[in-house]
Parts: sequence; structure tokens; C-alpha cells
Amino acid sequence: MPYTEIPGANVPIRMWTDPATVEGVAMQQLRNVATLPWIKGLAVMPDVHYGKGATVGSVIALHGAVCPAAVGVDIGCGMSAVKTSLTANDLPGDLSRLRSRIEQAIPVGRGMHGEPVDPGRLHGVPTAGWDDFWARFGGVAEAVRFREDRARKQMGSLGSGNHFIEFCLDEAGSVWLMLHSGSRNIGKELAEYHIEQARALPHNQGLVDRDLAVFIAGTPQMAAYRNDLFWAQEYARHNRALMMALFQDVVRKEFRKAKPVFEPVISCHHNYVAEETYEGMDLLVTRKGAIRAGSGDHGIIPGSMGTGSYIVRGLGNAASFNSASHGAGRRMSRNAAKKRFTARDLEEQTRGVECRKDSGVVDEIPAAYKPIEQVMDQQRDLVEVVAKLKQVVCVKG
Repeated sequence: MPYTEIPGANVPIRMWTDPATVEGVAMQQLRNVATLPWIKGLAVMPDVHYGKGATVGSVIALHGAVCPAAVGVDIGCGMSAVKTSLTANDLPGDLSRLRSRIEQAIPVGRGMHGEPVDPGRLHGVPTAGWDDFWARFGGVAEAVRFREDRARKQMGSLGSGNHFIEFCLDEAGSVWLMLHSGSRNIGKELAEYHIEQARALPHNQGLVDRDLAVFIAGTPQMAAYRNDLFWAQEYARHNRALMMALFQDVVRKEFRKAKPVFEPVISCHHNYVAEETYEGMDLLVTRKGAIRAGSGDHGIIPGSMGTGSYIVRGLGNAASFNSASHGAGRRMSRNAAKKRFTARDLEEQTRGVECRKDSGVVDEIPAAYKPIEQVMDQQRDLVEVVAKLKQVVCVKG
């Protein structure tokens, strides 16, 4: 669908959804973002919903400034997926053992590995620059440096909330591996530290929402945040690479006779900042719940734990700052979902999927999310579909 443009204080708000369907608090957040003095553009994805400071599903282009709350606390959160040579015919009737093996190999929830994972023992994980990456941890905010041991042990672990690991089939019956995670606790602590630092700066005192506090180019606070931000984004990328390698090892062992082969991994952030140029201007583009969808860029747009997901190719729509949605997007809060639905509802809505069906993950029930087909239909001018996937195993934290 073509976007709808509604007036904003300093820039128009371009929306790839019907504005009438956006909750009032989220619409107010968008209007607040449009008041920022440094803003050069605001694009709103069809999965938009209320978030802290900035909505989830928004793309904010700033000149000479960056807003840490507009990145979110899970810096670098994103998706990875890989197509395999396995097909539906290779699968056993009971997938519970496969799910158990995945959960044994990859810690979930607040779990971590007993010792840091050695990337050198895993297939396909680049080790060049690994030592330099960890050496740079000594340069992040002093307030979080005591977390190094935990950060190392959480590298290659899933986390909780909407993070997941899935074993999927596409419409041709090919098996895909897919996962969703970010920078774990270390990214969260870095984000929270810098959000508080920004809120205290004098130039942010007059903002309509202090959660939109920014760092200004050329200041030591901006330099410190950029350093920690890009390190955390790299942590998230490494985290997904290690998990995908561990996942592939499980699949090799479980399907030894089939000798699975894996295509190159597709990976994309959807909570991050990128330096990009539009109309000759260098901008800091923040995607919070949005993927880059430049011309030819491959991306991943998941639904929920009982619905389909999509592998996509970007169409390079500059009006959206070359972006697309990061998923279906929530249509009710976690608390609302827990009050409304039961474990029995979850079991019904995830029928045919080997996954947790207990009260601990009711907030992730498919009905708590927008229909993924509708979200995809609203962004036909942003991405084209490469493959549609349906999970048969879903591991949650």
C-alpha cells in the first residue's frame, strides 16, 4: 500500500498502516518524535505499537543526534535464518526430541553457558577479529565492565520474551532454521546506562518527552554512546552467529543419515542505528522494530509462535528510509494477554507446533499479535516475498 502522510511538528509522519488503527498512546509518541529539533524524517511500519519513548515499528532519521531510547534496550536485536537441504520427508513423526536437543545446546531464558563458547570449535563461525572484539570491551562504560564474565557466558544464548528458535518448513517442503535474539543482558545494561545519561543533559530538558533525550554530535557523551552502541550491535550479531552454529550442530547430529547441507545464513538487525545518506545528507537512522530493506537486501519478518514467517527481499523505497517491518507487531500488551488468555488457548493456537504450551509463555500467544498476512500486505512497496515459512518446532525462553 502507498503510505499515508499525516502532519507532524517538524516532519510529516509517513505511515504504512491505517492511522485509525494505531493506538492513541502510540500515535502520541509518533507526534512527540516529530517535534525533535534534529529530526529529518519519520517512517512508521505496519507493525507499529507503543514502546518506551519511541514506538516499536518506527524509523527515525536524525541529523547530528541520536536517541538511545529510540533504539530500545535490546541493542542489535534481530533475526537469522538459513535454508537447509532437508525436507519434510526427513522429519520424524515426533519432534519433541529435536526440541529437547536444541534446548540442551542453547541456554534459554536467563540461562548462560557454563563456560564461554569457543567459536573455533563450531562450523562456519568467523573467528577473525574475535579477540579484538573482546579487547574493546575494556572501552565500554565503566558502569557495566564488571559484567564481562556474564557477557562472555551469555554469548550464544537465547534470552526470553519474544525471542525464539524455530525449525520451519517453507511452502515447497524445504527445512529452514530460524532464530531471534539480541545483545542479551549486556546490551540492556549499556542501553539503560546511556538513556539515563542522556536524560540528564541540559539540551534535553525542554523536550515534550524526556524519554526522547538525545546525544549531540561532537560531544563526549555522543562518542561514548556510539562506541558502546556499535559494540553491542556487534555482540548481538556474534550471539546469533554462535546460536545458529550450535543449532546447525544439533541438526547435523539428529539428521546424520540425511547429511544436511546449509545455505549461507541470512541475518538482520531490527533494533539498531546505521549511518546512511539521503538526499545528500548524512543521517543517523534508528530502526526500532524495523529492518533495512534496501534494494536487494534480504531480511526476515516473523509472525508469532503459531503463525507464518517470511524471508523477504528489499525494494529500496527511500520514502521509508529503505526499511520494512520487523514482524507482526503486538496488538495487546503482555499483561493484557496474560489476563485474557489461558494455557488452553495457547495450546489451541499452537496446534501442530512442538513448543511450550504453559502459562509461562501465554503472553506470546498468536492472538496477542497482529495478523502477519495483513502486515505483509501493507508493505508490498517495501519488500517482496522470497519464501513463506511455517514453524514445526518453536523453542521459547
